[in-house]
Amino acid sequence: MTARPEPRFARVASLIADPSRARMLALLLSGEARSAGELAHAVSITPQTASTHLSQLLDAGLVKLRAQGRHKYFMLADADVARLLETLALVAERDSVAARWETPMYRPLKYARTCYCHLAGELGVKQHLALIERGVLVEAEDGALALRETSREWLQAAHFDDAKIATLYRESTKKRFAYGCMDWSMRRDHLAGAFATTLLEHYLDKGWLRKTKTQRALASTPAGAAMFAKLF
Repeated sequence: MTARPEPRFARVASLIADPSRARMLALLLSGEARSAGELAHAVSITPQTASTHLSQLLDAGLVKLRAQGRHKYFMLADADVARLLETLALVAERDSVAARWETPMYRPLKYARTCYCHLAGELGVKQHLALIERGVLVEAEDGALALRETSREWLQAAHFDDAKIATLYRESTKKRFAYGCMDWSMRRDHLAGAFATTLLEHYLDKGWLRKTKTQRALASTPAGAAMFAKLF
C-alpha cells in the first residue's frame, strides 16, 4: 500500500515547534524588522545558529528579508503568517487564558498590543466593534470590510487630512483592506488589514499610543485616552 504524502503544513509546524525559531517568530510578531544579530541576542543563541534558523524560516516562507545598505533585516512574511501565530497562541493558551491575562505581566498586553502591524487587545477589539456599530466599515465580499461614503466624518474626527482620506477610499476597494482577526486574549475579533495598519501608525504618530518596555505592549497617553473615548 502506497503511503500518503505528508501534509504540506507538517513542515511548517515542525519549523515553528523549535523553541528558538518560535521565540524569533514571537519577537517578529510585533511587526518590527530585526537583524539576525538582534534576534540571536534576544533568544540567547549564537549568530551562526540564528542564521541557520532564519535560513530555514526564509525557505518556508515564514519570514522575509529586507536589505538596507549593508544591513539585513528580517520580518514576518505577511499578515497570514501573523494570523497563524496568533491562532496557535489562541489554541495553546485557551485552558488558562482567563487567569493568565489578569496577571501583572500580561495585563499590559491584554489592554493593547501590536499584532503584526495592527492594534490588538481590549483596545483593538473595541476599535473593531465601534467601526462596525457606527457604520464606518461595512461588510463586502468574503467577509472583507470597506469604507462607506459616510465614513468621512469619522476619519475627519480622527484627524486624518483630506489627502489621506482620499487615499483610504481608493484603497478601500482592494482585497484585504480590512477584515476581522481573532484576538487570542479577548476571543473576539480585532481589526486587521491595510486599514488597521494605517490606523495604528496614525495613533502612534499622533502620540495617542506609545510603545512600552513590555514586548509588543502599547499604552494610551492622556490625549489618546480622550480621543479613543470619542472615536470608540
